[in-house]
Amino acid sequence: MKKLIIAFLSFALALTCVTAKEEGKKKKEKERIEVCFVLDTTGSMGGLIEGAKQKIWAIANEILASEPTPDLSIGMIAYRDIGDDYVTKVYDLSEDIDDIYAKLMKFQAQGGGDGPESVNRAIHEAVTKMKWNKKRNVLKMVFLVGDAPPHMDYQDDVKYPKVCQMAAKKDIIINTVQCGNNRQATPIWKEIAKLAEGDYVAIAQSGGVANISTPVDEEIARLNRELGATVVAYGDDRLRRVVTAKSALASEAKAEVAADRLSVLSLKSKAYASTSGAPAEPGSIAVVDGEGDLVNALATGKLDYDKLEEKKLSPKLKKMSGKEREKYLKEQVEKRQELQKKLDDLLVKRRDYVSAEKEKLKKAGKGDGFDAKVSEIISKRRK
Repeated sequence: MKKLIIAFLSFALALTCVTAKEEGKKKKEKERIEVCFVLDTTGSMGGLIEGAKQKIWAIANEILASEPTPDLSIGMIAYRDIGDDYVTKVYDLSEDIDDIYAKLMKFQAQGGGDGPESVNRAIHEAVTKMKWNKKRNVLKMVFLVGDAPPHMDYQDDVKYPKVCQMAAKKDIIINTVQCGNNRQATPIWKEIAKLAEGDYVAIAQSGGVANISTPVDEEIARLNRELGATVVAYGDDRLRRVVTAKSALASEAKAEVAADRLSVLSLKSKAYASTSGAPAEPGSIAVVDGEGDLVNALATGKLDYDKLEEKKLSPKLKKMSGKEREKYLKEQVEKRQELQKKLDDLLVKRRDYVSAEKEKLKKAGKGDGFDAKVSEIISKRRK
């Protein structure tokens, strides 16, 4: 009998430990957010498209600034209509926001003009072509942004009521953002949001984004350019070209965009460090999103100075001796450390200033632009 009791107690203790471990895993599981922007890029949407270019980093910054910092992936679909240069362009969900930003910067508002657009195809591809996470606890959201109703006369299209059913089965929420006041679009935009358990909002035709300048923006922009000069591309030819292009685009960004971008990269780096044990001090914060920055890889210990692959080096580094190369790279790491020490304080000051200004805009009834509405909807769904 005593043996039986001991066996039972041992089993109960083991079960308790397993349960505790499982509970611990659940508590530690990181929040994940996936957002796909479905953007009408016809001629009438010029203001919104330019606003989105300025605010994509601000939206990401708003999401990532919460604690604990979630994992964030962003995708995009540009749509027009049959007969235009393209009907849709699909860019899959990615954690590399520099890459998404580069694609967004190429969007131009052209075409359209005949009323309805290929809305049905665009949201169908958002639901079916994006590589959505299959876990139910992942927040998956589509933002349909446009000003015209869908073509309901295209026989090959899967119509929006069916698309909304498909979205619901995948736990994808479709929100609709109507630009302007097209009376034909309004009831359909509202119906799509209702069928897909999303939110409907109406904003100005221009997008209504509010640009908030701060006293530290110019200094941050200067540091942004200097940080860009420390980037050393590493990888195959394609990756080195991509990294160089990302860095060049970032260096050309307006002060507000540059500040939001650097804030996003800082938040992502610090969040990664908190879960991986990687260093998070100045110098180890990413300057380019994604892989391929040799200085960051050396600063974080992902690579060693004496174990670099010759074929992945830039032509400039290949011409150097081993000692010259190491000296040059250590100089870039040190420069980055100095610059990021200055940057940390400025980003905190800017974040506080922007938060205060947003509150003023909200109280004045002016905080209703594209970026504010998107951030508001995401924040509400996370609670």
